[in-house]
Amino acid sequence: MNNSKKRFSTRDIALIAIVAALYAVATLALPFASYGAVQLRFSEGFNHLVVFNKRYIIALTLGVFIANIWSPLGIVDMLVGTAGTLLMTTMSYFATRKVESVIKRLAISTVIDALMMWVVAAELHVVAKAPFWATYGWVALGEFAALIIGAIIFYLINKRINLAK
Repeated sequence: MNNSKKRFSTRDIALIAIVAALYAVATLALPFASYGAVQLRFSEGFNHLVVFNKRYIIALTLGVFIANIWSPLGIVDMLVGTAGTLLMTTMSYFATRKVESVIKRLAISTVIDALMMWVVAAELHVVAKAPFWATYGWVALGEFAALIIGAIIFYLINKRINLAK
């Protein structure tokens, strides 16, 4: 067996499943705010978990896929929204993995994720004929707000529980 490939432990798999489920439930709990050209998807605050451990890239990607089953855009959102999340959480992970300060990691993650809302805006522009720039502005603003709230929450949680483990 090749030891250079790290396998996920039972604990990792459980945490991935829990975070994916929490993301999906938090999204579905407020469907009026979670889908469309103007959105405040509070569950996006979970995106910050990737600055603590890369396993959360899988968790969030899975959570978005599950939540987007109920999206008004259907299969398109399941594919495009999920791919966008995979891309932005991967970018956040690699951009922050060597940054010591938790506050700086959360700030970098916030900027990357808010800027990456062009994927959602493009999807809504193509599928729903929403105006790109106005949609980008609104979804990026909603993302930024959710990420600020999430950054505060996960910063405080990480002071008590090591989220990297």
